[in-house]
Amino acid sequence: MKEWHKFLLIVAIFLGAYLIPWESTLIRQSGLEAFMMLQEYARQHVLTCLVPAFFIAGAITVFVSQAAVLKYFGATANKILSYSVASVSGTVLAVCSCTVLPLFAGIYSRGAGIGPATAFLYSGPAINVLAIILTAKVLGWQMGLARAIGAVVFAIVTGLLMAFIFRKDDANRETGEIFLPEEEGKGRALWQDAIYMLTMVLILVFASFARPTEDDGALWRFIFSAKSVILWGLIFLLLSSAR
Repeated sequence: MKEWHKFLLIVAIFLGAYLIPWESTLIRQSGLEAFMMLQEYARQHVLTCLVPAFFIAGAITVFVSQAAVLKYFGATANKILSYSVASVSGTVLAVCSCTVLPLFAGIYSRGAGIGPATAFLYSGPAINVLAIILTAKVLGWQMGLARAIGAVVFAIVTGLLMAFIFRKDDANRETGEIFLPEEEGKGRALWQDAIYMLTMVLILVFASFARPTEDDGALWRFIFSAKSVILWGLIFLLLSSAR
């Protein structure tokens, strides 16, 4: 079967090279625009959003106690507490729909139930502060408030549905849970982990800080002009808190 897949792929590539009218200006311009969009994504999104998100996910896996994750997000945790925390946790994270995936994987790998983890996955891109402010500024405060409330409600509903659909998987994970050694013996204080996580979140925010328009205030223009200095300062703070 795999050989047929390879053969069909070769045939598809051949037909594309043979039949696509590359002499057409529209086709060539479309192909060029596609590669330019790919380059913009690599420059503006991968380095400034995805890479910091992977570091945050790694920090969750290394520094966050599995017992704490199980207490607040585990399959047997208090439902009101776990879904409430999960549905509003994305408020402080400036993440998009793909940047939140590593963070979702981080808490899920530490033992979070599929329901609370999915609630966090759903609400993260929708309820972060930057998205709410932008919605309120463009469409009015009523739409911004509606987005915030709707994101929380739908995140909880989606999480509960996922928990119900995959309840057997959660039960299997609970019975076969492999508890990792606790990190308290490593000598790191809670404030060190808090500063480390906060610093990475701020790097995520300032790295993707867009150029303000002429109508924006002087504060936003000053922050954008000093973005490089702020980022290097945060990186220095990150390396200091990682020790």
